[in-house]
Amino acid sequence: MDSKVAEKDLLELFEKAKRAADKAARDEGPVEAEEERCLDVLKALGAFPVTSAILINTQVGKRLRNLTKHPRENISSVSQDILDDWKNVVKSETTASNGNKTSKCEDKQSKPVKVVSHSQNAEYVHVEKKLKMEAEPLGNKRASSSSNGPPKLTSMIKCNDAKRDKFREILAEAFNKVYNEVEGEILERVNVIDPIRVAVSVETLMFEKLGRFDGAQKNKYRSIMFNLKDGSNPDLRRRVLLGEVKPDRLIVMTAEEMASDQRKRENKQIKDKALFECERGINPKATTDEFKCGKCGQRKCTYYQLQTRSADEPMTTFVTCVNCNNHWKFC
Repeated sequence: MDSKVAEKDLLELFEKAKRAADKAARDEGPVEAEEERCLDVLKALGAFPVTSAILINTQVGKRLRNLTKHPRENISSVSQDILDDWKNVVKSETTASNGNKTSKCEDKQSKPVKVVSHSQNAEYVHVEKKLKMEAEPLGNKRASSSSNGPPKLTSMIKCNDAKRDKFREILAEAFNKVYNEVEGEILERVNVIDPIRVAVSVETLMFEKLGRFDGAQKNKYRSIMFNLKDGSNPDLRRRVLLGEVKPDRLIVMTAEEMASDQRKRENKQIKDKALFECERGINPKATTDEFKCGKCGQRKCTYYQLQTRSADEPMTTFVTCVNCNNHWKFC
């Protein structure tokens, strides 16, 4: 099979599995049918003949890692098995490749050299050169070169406070959504970041600056939690996870600054409508030249009338000079 065709077929299988897995995770409609469909495609994916070159070119292993965290246990288990099989394929091919290189070097280990003694008798001896070659798995090389930071955590760091631990888990769950919301170069950047460490750092700083979750800054905690979990606000959690928004900046952002673009548009429409209603409620003014301004002497004025006293009394007239903005009233 041609490598390009194989890569294309492998990616198509993965995309089918991912679509079915996404539908199975929504808990809407025929979930069981979608789970079965996803498992069937995953089995076909596991049986697909792959090589380390195909896995490297498609990067499908990194994307499959997200399915190992799927809420459906069967899907996550089968995905993990496929990922383990692919790792073994890469290790075995790397070991075989390094073994061939070692055998070629061993052929060149012994080389005859001429040694001249004091008795002027020349003889040839073999001087063996020992070459040390250590076969390192491809996965280890890639891990050491691509990851400069500590390894990812597999479980939450507890602080012996149930409410703080719960808030950390909520933040980590929100940051884990980013893996399914980005692609391309941003996905590669996200893959090397530990969402648990980011969640712990955000919660720790919030506890130091704002106090407990149920304290005086309870509303601030809720605002941050709501905006990070908001399904229509992926930009905020992505920026926090990638470090574009630091934790100390996050805790001082207003609700308007954290809101998604859609929410900002909705808020603007509400404000515009309220302003329109407010302006519409102002008493209507008429223009006249019957009144003379006592300040500038001009007769271009606007006025309106209100019943400020009892009903049997005349209305009060409020006058404004258009020229100098002078105000006066009379009955």
